[in-house]
Amino acid sequence: MPVEASNAADGNAAITPGEQARLLPSLSTRAQLDEVERLKTNAARVWAMRAAVLQRGDLLCEAFILELHRRMFGGIWRGAGRYREAERNPGWEANRIAEGVRMFLDDAEGWIRFSTYPVHEAAVRLHHRLVSIRPWANGNGRHARLLADIVVATHGEEALTWGSRSPSAGRGSARSLYIEAIGSADAGEIAPLLGFARG
Repeated sequence: MPVEASNAADGNAAITPGEQARLLPSLSTRAQLDEVERLKTNAARVWAMRAAVLQRGDLLCEAFILELHRRMFGGIWRGAGRYREAERNPGWEANRIAEGVRMFLDDAEGWIRFSTYPVHEAAVRLHHRLVSIRPWANGNGRHARLLADIVVATHGEEALTWGSRSPSAGRGSARSLYIEAIGSADAGEIAPLLGFARG
């Protein structure tokens, strides 16, 4: 998934002191952190895409998304599987995160149950809404993308690609396209993000 490219242009860049305080393993460079996160996220994806998980009835419930985040980032970041407590801009106020997450999960469940949107669009809209809340101190986009992928997989739809088939899907450019598409969705236009997620 090219969107998961490093947040830093230089993989040898040092991890900031603020990040170091929240990290559980002893890492010193961005490249080391990226690799540890990649391995853990891939393991969480393998777990999530198992038939036993995809058949669960609680995939659009708060308990599941907490579990998913813990599986993705547990052992890497302190507080994995728990909502952030610090304020963040952009992002919802910390004391409203749980309320927003539950509301958006309920919306997504309704969209799918009543066919308000096709499955791909419902999953991408849920992804965008979760990213707008920024419920976690780390991993908001990756968590929301994996949850969208799970929603799509449970309905037997073609997997989202998150820009991997785009002609300009180089590691840095895919991330830039993703951020631009998120900005468009923030402005009320979901089509660029949906196109990116399918391309």
